[in-house]
Amino acid sequence: MDSKLTEKKFECFKISIKDKIAHILLNRPEKMNSMPPSFWSDLPKIINEIDHEALARVIVISSTGKHFSAGMDLSVFGKADSAQKKEAETGRQKASFYKNLLSLQETFNCIDNSRIPVLMAIQGGCIGGAVDFASACDIRYCTEDAFFCIQEINIGMTADVGTFPRLPHLIPIGIVKELAFTGRRMFSKEAKEIGLVNNIFSSSEEMLKEVMLIAKEIAKKSPLAIWGSKEAINFTRGRTIEEGLNQIALWQSGMYNPQVDMMEALSSQAENKDPEFEDLYPLKKDFGL
Repeated sequence: MDSKLTEKKFECFKISIKDKIAHILLNRPEKMNSMPPSFWSDLPKIINEIDHEALARVIVISSTGKHFSAGMDLSVFGKADSAQKKEAETGRQKASFYKNLLSLQETFNCIDNSRIPVLMAIQGGCIGGAVDFASACDIRYCTEDAFFCIQEINIGMTADVGTFPRLPHLIPIGIVKELAFTGRRMFSKEAKEIGLVNNIFSSSEEMLKEVMLIAKEIAKKSPLAIWGSKEAINFTRGRTIEEGLNQIALWQSGMYNPQVDMMEALSSQAENKDPEFEDLYPLKKDFGL
């Protein structure tokens, strides 16, 4: 499917799409890939266009330079003048902050809501808002020099754009609390041991090569079955086994069609060739990019 997304210039990202794999590259190494205001507005537009227009079957997110990301850029916080401080006393500023924060949270919610898997390749520091970012992705990989830090506690605030709702479903809650309360760095070996990342690589080049191979393998599968799997796994967070079973039963009763994807998978196996599944259908157009 044709798209001008890859031709668009973004402050923080470079986009490429090849072999049904969309590659989102963080591209501000001179700024340690910190997240300025444009990051928070552009990322959901990019993710949503790839997803809603069915431009790819997998998204891979990687970065450039020494560190994956230093987290939220201070420019996002803005500067409070005396008038704003007076407003804050009346509660108006607090109400605005609340709405603005919900908007920032949507930047990573779009990853959860995407129909397609999102894989992240992390080198160096994954700090502050970057941990929120990573915790929203479906699968994470890192280099030997990678580390994770809930930096917010070190600057007198609470992480607030996704780390705490998601991270306890990925790693033991005691570790989450230790990281949140101390602001210490968790290095790659520990991240692998507790299951935050699936594998560790000696270099960014080796990591990206392997992650792209995994993405290629995912892209061979039925996009509808992949979507159903992601929905079922994410749905189980905070719910009972019975609720999870009911959800997948409803999904299968509405989406499952053994005469299409299953027959294609089985016949391809019998013929020793890669199956050719139909892509997901586009949802809607025009994301203002």
